[in-house]
Amino acid sequence: MTISARAFARPLFRSFEERLGIAVFAAMLLFASTHALLAHGFKAGELEIGHPWSRATPAGAKVAAGYLTIKNNGSKADRLVSVQSDISDKAEIHEMGVDANGVMKMRQVTGGVEIPAGGEVALKPGSYHIMFMGLKAPKNEGETFAGTLTFEKAGTVTVEFAVDAMSGQSQDHSGH
Repeated sequence: MTISARAFARPLFRSFEERLGIAVFAAMLLFASTHALLAHGFKAGELEIGHPWSRATPAGAKVAAGYLTIKNNGSKADRLVSVQSDISDKAEIHEMGVDANGVMKMRQVTGGVEIPAGGEVALKPGSYHIMFMGLKAPKNEGETFAGTLTFEKAGTVTVEFAVDAMSGQSQDHSGH
């Protein structure tokens, strides 16, 4: 049996449509894999925890703040009741608020933060946030560190906080 040279010379993809289809498919694969890499989210039961982050700290700093979003896809409210991390002696949930004299004050939240059914709560600068107190070492931009969130119903989940620039707002690593 002889195979002609012409059979080997024929292009693998003969039409423009075939080449375009392969290019679109390759682009979709690249997008899907990049999105997965950029996604910085975690799940605990019906809860989605999006983009945990913190700011870099100067040398000698004893506190750092942590931020994230919590979306409740369930039909019942849940509550973030505590936070732990190995980067500090203790971690607490705090809230910024304005007192009767118009002065901004920070206070520890007792009883946790409710995440309403079908709702979302953002722990962000100037609002609810996590305070890491008694830092064991400075946090540098580009680093990550683990934290454990405990919810009343969904239980515990370990998340990874991305350390962003000291002076900037969070870069959204969630892809949303």
